[in-house]
Amino acid sequence: MTQIDIYGLGAALLDTEVEVSDGDLSALSVEKGVMTLVDEPRQHELMASLKGHLVASKRASGGSAANSIIAASYFGSHTFYSCRVANDENGEFYLADLASAGVQYHSSNGSNDGITGKCLVMITPDAERTMNTFLGISEQLCFDDVDENALKQSKYVYIEGYQVTSESGRPTAIKLRQQAEALGVKTALTLSDPAIVKFFHDGMREMVGDGVDILFCNEQEAQSFTQCDDLDSAFEALKTYAKTFAITRGSEGALIFDGEERIAVSAPEVKAIDTNGAGDMFAGAFLHALSQGKNYRTAGEFGCKAAAQIVTQFGPRLQPEQYKALVASL
Repeated sequence: MTQIDIYGLGAALLDTEVEVSDGDLSALSVEKGVMTLVDEPRQHELMASLKGHLVASKRASGGSAANSIIAASYFGSHTFYSCRVANDENGEFYLADLASAGVQYHSSNGSNDGITGKCLVMITPDAERTMNTFLGISEQLCFDDVDENALKQSKYVYIEGYQVTSESGRPTAIKLRQQAEALGVKTALTLSDPAIVKFFHDGMREMVGDGVDILFCNEQEAQSFTQCDDLDSAFEALKTYAKTFAITRGSEGALIFDGEERIAVSAPEVKAIDTNGAGDMFAGAFLHALSQGKNYRTAGEFGCKAAAQIVTQFGPRLQPEQYKALVASL
């Protein structure tokens, strides 16, 4: 097996994006700006209510870590993704979409009965994304979905914080981190979502364990995870949980700790229309740059450029020529 630059673990979700108003969210009793887990009937109810709002009718394989791994693959990294889809039509589509992006996956994936997960992404005029997710079979992700041979060949393991909500996904994420540590594979984890950090705080701490090599989060997640009231305090507190980390700050760029130095990276000035996938794109670009031997400042700058590009359009994926142009600037 060719050496894997980045091995990802996370949910497998088919994404559908819709444009909504704040009034729509209020009328539907949807909490803005966070990811909320829902059952399939509730998701169908929302889809029916928002019929006609569709902006991304083309299906795409999604999930937070999947977005990052797919981005890294398009940038040129060798990637592998552990997830779980069902042996339904959506599952077949999902795996084919991963393959077309150059992402490897477990040979037994797609062999289980069930329903492949789906995510409804609602975008308000301020470009904020709100997600209602039906996990389906993705909630049953377990260590059987990990390819230990691929893991042994990997430089980095990237773990999705959303796994903290799953009774099987959380221990799988923990075991994967421990296995990676034992093999000398660098560990990276994303805190994923402010609401997840708030409501699953202890479980997230357990997933981080004695500390990961790289932690990804935004300002709100950093403060919630460390239980600090300001960004500077959170920055210092994160050093207890990660050897290095990146705190994304939207249009203000990112704050990075490379193990020694605090690095502030600015973001290109753009008009954002959809922030869905911005953090995922940042992480994928950042890890790609590191896997290619770049330093943390360069990785942060590359991450900010890639995230700035993705927010100017709908959907969490760029066109092939856009990936090529970004790589040319690295």
